[in-house]
Amino acid sequence: MAYLYLKQGKNYSQSRPNYPEELFHFIASKTPHHDLVWDAGTGNGQAASSLAKIYKNVIATDTSQKQLELASRLPNVQYKCTSPTMSAEELERDVTKQATVDLVTVGQAIHWFARPKFYQQVQLVLKKPQGIIAAWCYTTPQVNARVDTVFNKIYFVDSRPYWHPGRNLIYDKYKSIEFPFLPVDGAENTGPFEFMTEKLMSLDELLAYAKSGSAYETALEKGVDLMSENMIEEFRSAWAEDGNNQKVAKFPVYLRIGKVGK
Repeated sequence: MAYLYLKQGKNYSQSRPNYPEELFHFIASKTPHHDLVWDAGTGNGQAASSLAKIYKNVIATDTSQKQLELASRLPNVQYKCTSPTMSAEELERDVTKQATVDLVTVGQAIHWFARPKFYQQVQLVLKKPQGIIAAWCYTTPQVNARVDTVFNKIYFVDSRPYWHPGRNLIYDKYKSIEFPFLPVDGAENTGPFEFMTEKLMSLDELLAYAKSGSAYETALEKGVDLMSENMIEEFRSAWAEDGNNQKVAKFPVYLRIGKVGK
């Protein structure tokens, strides 16, 4: 799916919410050692930048060099472009050696992965038995009743025929995603655990967010513009109702977290 986001570039990175600091502090509290993280599917490095504040070193990988070029450069973050079909030999050569990683993270991306193969790679690189994997997603923005009604129509009705199958896992809040790991210490299960992030948005930013999804690009490729002038007018009308040019959009975040075991 990376090719769809290549077309979005800056639009994707600028319109998306930041992950909440509470998410990273929770993950860090479950990680016995804070030496090395592999942030897989890093995109523009959003999660890597936050992880770099807590962990000594971060290896951040993505299959899109264009996305990596948008990432902030930090002294303890290495960005690497990897093959979508990375072999075990390439993993050790281009990412890290076996049993060297304290934490593997995947933000808003694991639903696109070939998960059985990726989980094998996770098992190889994580330290045993306490190495941790954390994968999370966020769902649709919550602004107010009127705006949400318009947004949910385009997201859940108009764009649904163009969803990649992985999008259903986000809709399900990662409840049904296969996650073959053990609960971390102090937890009865691997989640999902809920967090919340917020972003102050203008109407233009919300429209950019709506256009930044893979379904929008897929529809365009099929000759369908989901953001027609009529739809944009619906957004304008809903947005103007309370008289505020900017509004706080809340994004629920859902985390699955587990440890590798022996």
